[in-house]
Amino acid sequence: MTTVLSNARLATMSPDRPGLGVIENGRVMIEGGRIVAVGEASEIAIPAGAEVIDCEGRWVTPGLIDCHTHLVHAGNRAREFEMRLAGASYEEIARAGGGIVSSVRQVRQASEADLVLQTLPRLDALIAEGVTTVEVKSGYGLTVEDELKMLRAARQLADKRPVAITTTYLGAHATPADYKGRNRDFIEDVVLPGLKAAHAEGLVDAVDGFCEGIAFSPEEMRLVFDAAKSLGLPTKLHADQLSNLHGAALAAEYQALSADHLEYTDEEGAAAMTRAGTVAVLLPGAYYFIRETKKPPIDLFRKHGTAMALATDCNPGTSPLTSLLLTMNMAATLFHMTVEECLLGVTRNAARALGRLDTLGTIEVGKQADLAIWSVESPAELVYRIGFNPLYLRIWNGHIAKGILS
Repeated sequence: MTTVLSNARLATMSPDRPGLGVIENGRVMIEGGRIVAVGEASEIAIPAGAEVIDCEGRWVTPGLIDCHTHLVHAGNRAREFEMRLAGASYEEIARAGGGIVSSVRQVRQASEADLVLQTLPRLDALIAEGVTTVEVKSGYGLTVEDELKMLRAARQLADKRPVAITTTYLGAHATPADYKGRNRDFIEDVVLPGLKAAHAEGLVDAVDGFCEGIAFSPEEMRLVFDAAKSLGLPTKLHADQLSNLHGAALAAEYQALSADHLEYTDEEGAAAMTRAGTVAVLLPGAYYFIRETKKPPIDLFRKHGTAMALATDCNPGTSPLTSLLLTMNMAATLFHMTVEECLLGVTRNAARALGRLDTLGTIEVGKQADLAIWSVESPAELVYRIGFNPLYLRIWNGHIAKGILS
């Protein structure tokens, strides 16, 4: 079956076109789940027998990509939210046994089926806003079996919904209580064996870690990244969120797909990321939710030409956010990012942050036909509006795929 999107205004995000890669009167032809033609309507004939979707002048973008989430988790941390409102800091909550460790307890108590059931509503919220690819991290199990359980649950999501799921092993997320003060022992006893087991089972697409004073040092992260490299797995890094441990430079040294958060990244780190092709993944939901005051160095990333992506960082403790549309508004409002930067940040640059730019993130020939059709007058509305979802149709792998009922 050939499908043609006609009478469409295309924001292709193609790097071969300026800005958002706009084609005002465009067509997209789809066959076998792939884009086989894209361009001006006058240049693309509609084959006999093709299914035609008349977009009636609506805007079409690539399907949105959420490239940093902790979507699979159990329970919530609303109590910590109350504590934060009363004045407790992120570090104070973490050092008192809250934070990541509190989610660990709930994940360990949940079955794989429980994790899937609790995660699906969060995934459905993203799908309803035109998201077609979601990255999901482990990191709340902190035992070999519980980390594997999280990754298995993440893989199951792709069987339950019409969406692509990429998985990231985040065993080096926090040190559990029984390893307090023994980070290296935890890495050697749990993180590295868990990584090997996840790789052997085909559960991991990338490897991540939390490089921070309350988590793991750069030297400790090297142990994890060296192991990932030996397995042929790409890396990512939670870096420079609460202090500057030069995590961005460390990520660049390993040619990581991305370094994420980056509030305290310096110019050396930004320049190193650009040279390495490492994407800066910015997470305004966490910045907003924990009332951070140190903004990521957007001007440095612009100066050095560092690619910037945006993601929800959906997690129970510091960013219980399941809206990429709101994420873009936050990035524009809080970080002063432009409309173009925001939209590229949830399409082309998000695909690059997952190592998937060869198949996703732009409307170009050969790419997977993941598209979102919007009832808006201008792409700027996708960034400007708050609490409004103008999605008209979502196309995943060449098929109209509305989500839960598809």
